[in-house]
Amino acid sequence: MLSHIERPTLPVPSWRQVWSDFGPAYAANGFIGWVFSATAPVAIILSVGTRGGLSEAELASWIFGVFFINGLITILFCWLYRQPLAFFWTIPGTVLVGPALSHLSFAEVVGAFYTTGVLMLVLGATGWVKRAMQAVPMPIVMGMVAGVFLRFGVDLVHSLHDDIAIAGPMVAIWLVLSALPRLGRRLPPLLGALLIGAAAIVALGRFNISDLGAIELARPVMHMPAWSLPALIELVVPLAITVLVVQNGQGIAVLKSAGHVPPVDAITVACGVGAIASAVVGSVSTCLTGPTNAIITSSGTQTRHYTAGIFTGTLAVAFGLLAPAFTRLMLHAPKAFIMTLAGLAMLKILQAAFVESFRDRFSLGALVAFLVTVADLGVLNIGAAFWGLLAGFAVSWLLEREDMA
Repeated sequence: MLSHIERPTLPVPSWRQVWSDFGPAYAANGFIGWVFSATAPVAIILSVGTRGGLSEAELASWIFGVFFINGLITILFCWLYRQPLAFFWTIPGTVLVGPALSHLSFAEVVGAFYTTGVLMLVLGATGWVKRAMQAVPMPIVMGMVAGVFLRFGVDLVHSLHDDIAIAGPMVAIWLVLSALPRLGRRLPPLLGALLIGAAAIVALGRFNISDLGAIELARPVMHMPAWSLPALIELVVPLAITVLVVQNGQGIAVLKSAGHVPPVDAITVACGVGAIASAVVGSVSTCLTGPTNAIITSSGTQTRHYTAGIFTGTLAVAFGLLAPAFTRLMLHAPKAFIMTLAGLAMLKILQAAFVESFRDRFSLGALVAFLVTVADLGVLNIGAAFWGLLAGFAVSWLLEREDMA
């Protein structure tokens, strides 16, 4: 059953060879890739988790899992395959968890994390993943994703209205750095927003350094799963789709465009193993990241890109070990800071979701999926994201038969 999983095509490099291939350009790309993951995407976790009633310890454990465990997988795969294979966590999947926490216990959500990991492991081990990815109409999926993400864009607008002193400078610097690509390459827009926001908080006296407390190593919270049919129905299929189709599909496309040949089945197996390991500490499922891999392949020699991935993974492991201090720091920041950072991180993803949903085929099904998801009305204790997908597929099957061909 495992014979089809791609084997490394090049000899595994010695650590002396890795050091020889490493250099300042790869260190810079690896560092920026890590910074991207450690800023706005973390704000999304904190936004979702705090809305769902998770404690500071549970949030710190979640952040530990998505960095430490996925950092180890990143180091291993970059080293084995000599490719920039950076793994982190599914952002759309994280957002999906938010509405689920309003009517499911976290133990039930963790049970869905475990089941998603097993499903991905089976798909990768059997080689069915490529057929599964091809069978899912992407516009309908992205219609659902757009419906889930819309709240972050609305929260961004609310932040500007409610706390312009914090949100205003953050949005302004993001616009400037996005409008000036040459400057934006030196200081990524999201990093600029974070730095300006932090400076505004300090200047306004809105943060007390004593709230940070002592720097301590992570103490992961082990979670016992609870198995409930509503949680499995609501979360497992949407989570697996966001990993395999949305996130991994994007990451694989990025790597192919950079001249690499990513091992699709091996990546899926890694996501399954990572998802199961992450679920132990209450973390959302592992995925092959698109944006971070785009950053670490943005310059340099193709055959040396893997060293930037190893550096990103190393930084992620270190960051995961220090998760409690960073979690505490972010949680004591003004609410507008987190909401603005998360909203800015989601803007282009939300734009891409709308473009993919309504560009061509399955547009009516995508619209129905979007509307049902935005309505956020659960049925049978199952959240709207699942019903959005189901409704979108049903409408396209009935009214867009030509697109099914």
